[in-house]
Amino acid sequence: MEHSTSLTQHIRATPEQVWSVITDIPGSARTLSGIDSIQMLSEGPYGEGTRWKETRSMMGRSETVEMWVADVEPRRSTTVKAVQGGADYTSRFTLLESDGGTDLTLTFGAEVIRPTFFSRLTMALFGKLGMSMTRKALAKDLSEIAAKAESL
Repeated sequence: MEHSTSLTQHIRATPEQVWSVITDIPGSARTLSGIDSIQMLSEGPYGEGTRWKETRSMMGRSETVEMWVADVEPRRSTTVKAVQGGADYTSRFTLLESDGGTDLTLTFGAEVIRPTFFSRLTMALFGKLGMSMTRKALAKDLSEIAAKAESL
């Protein structure tokens, strides 16, 4: 049982500038208003295996999730994973040079691990609402990433 959504934002900046923003995990709380704090769990440059805890506020609640980089194609794409509350979350950022800037596509997916009758019922009742709220938050993230990259 999976729900996913994909959004694209055109950014008036080079893929290198956009890449530098999306891979600056320690600085992401300064870039993205939805992030309250970041706690790095690994050292070194951004790459496969980089781990951190991210605390976000959403719907009046604050929640901390451990995240990690699952895949990297420098300046082209990266995949970030998290497992929380019985769900497996995947966020994939893809950069494509376009019209003197960069098209940044964010594809987000949530898959319930070992779905129960109750989790299926909850997803059937509230899944579309949850994804609508998630889409709105992701669009805001993309807009804030664009603003930061365009200011570099």
